[in-house]
Amino acid sequence: DLKLPPLKTCLYKRQVVVVVRGKSYREDLRAIKSYLREKKPVLIGVDGGGDALMEFGFIPDILIGDMDSVSDNALRRSRERVVHAYQDGRGIPGQKRLETLGLKHYILSAPGTSEDIALLMAYQAEASLIVAIGTHFSVMEFLEKGRPGMSSTFLTRLKVGDRLVDAKGVS
Repeated sequence: DLKLPPLKTCLYKRQVVVVVRGKSYREDLRAIKSYLREKKPVLIGVDGGGDALMEFGFIPDILIGDMDSVSDNALRRSRERVVHAYQDGRGIPGQKRLETLGLKHYILSAPGTSEDIALLMAYQAEASLIVAIGTHFSVMEFLEKGRPGMSSTFLTRLKVGDRLVDAKGVS
């Protein structure tokens, strides 16, 4: 279990959309735009996923990641920010950038990728449904990625699986 930061955004029993700026994120966001407007789920952008949400006219409720591939505009406009830190607490990426911009943020030390942390955060906070956009979903995507860290993504999917759906399932 993660030691969750004291976020103001309530995830408990709410629908949550986690957006990663990955393969087909634009197509997925277009497909569920009416769902986003009608249901008003909690919107979590993972790094550049914050910019992806803003590209479609939505403001991230939570922006999580090491903050290396997100614009200053998305950082400023997001309602809350969570910096993903290494589990041993060293080298907290993004913290200096947020401090330079004068933005309040939380630090979450956890193993795995920022995408994993966003899914686990929603799951642990007891979100009723987690909708994934632009994330890695199929076994082939895990195998083809060819980089360390994918095992944590696979294990995360096993844990959150009963609440996780791909955007195509929602549309």
